[in-house]
Amino acid sequence: MTVPSTAQQVAAHLMRTGKTASGAALASQLGVSRAAIHKAVEVLRAQGFGIHAVAGEGYTLGSVPDVLLAEVVVPRLAPESLGHGGWDHHAVLESTNTRAAELARAGAVHGTVVVAESQTAGRGRRGRSFVSPPGTGIYLSVVLRPAIHPSQAFRLTVCGALAVVDACLKEGLAARVKWPNDVYAHGKKLCGVLAEMHADMERIHHAILGIGVNVNTPVAAFGPEVASLASSVAVLLGRPVDRVAFCANLLAALTTWYNAALRDFPAVVAAARTHSMTLGTQVAVLDGERRYEGFAEDLDEDGALLVVTPDGTRRVVAGDVEPVGGAVGGHAGPRG
Repeated sequence: MTVPSTAQQVAAHLMRTGKTASGAALASQLGVSRAAIHKAVEVLRAQGFGIHAVAGEGYTLGSVPDVLLAEVVVPRLAPESLGHGGWDHHAVLESTNTRAAELARAGAVHGTVVVAESQTAGRGRRGRSFVSPPGTGIYLSVVLRPAIHPSQAFRLTVCGALAVVDACLKEGLAARVKWPNDVYAHGKKLCGVLAEMHADMERIHHAILGIGVNVNTPVAAFGPEVASLASSVAVLLGRPVDRVAFCANLLAALTTWYNAALRDFPAVVAAARTHSMTLGTQVAVLDGERRYEGFAEDLDEDGALLVVTPDGTRRVVAGDVEPVGGAVGGHAGPRG
């Protein structure tokens, strides 16, 4: 766990208490000089915090910026949450997964989060692009160092999708998982999850879990080809969403599901069944050059999709799975 900066600690105190705090009191509490407190306040103001100096009383917090800075998000996280390992924020990146992999190779600790306000080359599975307009979505990647076999890395994708479902539910939006890595609501795609890893035959050296969520993204930002297929949490709810709160809820849920995956993955699979929009439907599976159709019957103990075909039950661990005939949703899980 990295030590929070003085600016992060000042922001955390002001957000937590909601009260005016003198520079002397903050300095004493944090064990720094009053000059350090003044400098921290100026840093926060430059980042968009509305911090006001009240004569004879101290500093009071008037507003918090809609920017996914460590100073804004980390104070909302429990000490054991992912995100406390480190926070790497950028206005623009090509890809948060690429940046997180660079940090992981350089020794970044477990739980380090890379977040960007916009991506110029965000990507999904099989090299697809992910639209990442500035200041509207959540585009983050987490450095993970799980003590699991490389063959179990798919578990991380399941955890990421369930975390997004939980964050949506916190906002009052029932979302479901389209196996293996997309989150939908009302038949529209809200999110994609991409897990990548560096491993040898026996162990994972590090894994990168990338999550992109359309939070306040207007439909017009997707472009004509995507607009009919995708939406955002705000559009479906009919109101703006607090991105900072959504990001904190997402990381809290991801921490919970990640820890569950390490000790009781059957419970994670049970939740994935509950929130699945794929189970109970006729699907087409494209695995490389092979295409076949069948009935998406269940998930096995590893989260793989079991598809019943005329030739028997197939276990699907990779590939594209699409509904046949435009069907959306199945028998399991809450309806979006």
